[in-house]
Amino acid sequence: TSSLPEQTRVFTVSNQKGGVGKTTTTVNLAAALASVGARVLVIDLDPQGNASTALGVPHTADIPSVYDVLIDEFPLADIVQTSPESPLLTCAPSTIHLAGAEIELVSQVAREHRLRRALEEYLASAQEPPHVVLIDCPPSLGLLTINAFTAADEVLIPIQCEYYALEGLSQLLGSVQMIQKHLNPPLHVSSILLTMYDGRTRLAQQVAEEVRQHFPKEVLNTVIPRSVRVSEAPSFGQTVIAYDGQSAGAVAYREAAVELLSREADEAGSTTNEGEH
Repeated sequence: TSSLPEQTRVFTVSNQKGGVGKTTTTVNLAAALASVGARVLVIDLDPQGNASTALGVPHTADIPSVYDVLIDEFPLADIVQTSPESPLLTCAPSTIHLAGAEIELVSQVAREHRLRRALEEYLASAQEPPHVVLIDCPPSLGLLTINAFTAADEVLIPIQCEYYALEGLSQLLGSVQMIQKHLNPPLHVSSILLTMYDGRTRLAQQVAEEVRQHFPKEVLNTVIPRSVRVSEAPSFGQTVIAYDGQSAGAVAYREAAVELLSREADEAGSTTNEGEH
């Protein structure tokens, strides 16, 4: 078995470039972590609710959701649901109401710290707190994403091995740095996961090489191959682990999960500090 952390590790999964399979990475990694014995909580902060859908958790407009936690200070424990995929896999669902939360939060007290407070309270009172929390946020840097960054210690960036993969990355690192400076000093980019990797193409190899040069400590050794199974699974309301657990994609996500657990939270240095003036 893999080494489970004694203290909950909180990751925000982020990439400001849209359409990079951020949610796919979040839910598959979550399911993979659960499959190797970790208790996992996915917090779905994206108003589209794709993570909730993929985990098989209902998130219609009338269901208590992260919206109620952020706006009406519901306890997180009241909205967390268990995924039908595994008793170890839980999800705080998003609903369409979150789309308006971005604006509603503007006038709220401690608007950047709402999620952090709720999560701290939840972890403190849980009998068996999760080993890992993964927060899936919208691709834009608004108050929802800022809440995610403020609640986490680690940022996990999925990068697709395709054209312009590094586009938007300096923007993301700049955002992390800004949050680190003003709101959440421990925040750092700890892990980078290469996805959609097609070893047959020169381009994929080049992108992978380039990312590893920039971030030698952060990039996981495991790469997620481009796979039909991984892209099919969400339309069945499943992660690839449940949909086809023997497929190359599922195997790779499990390897990534084991690797993520084996790397200590603080071992990946705070690269985001490099540009401090």
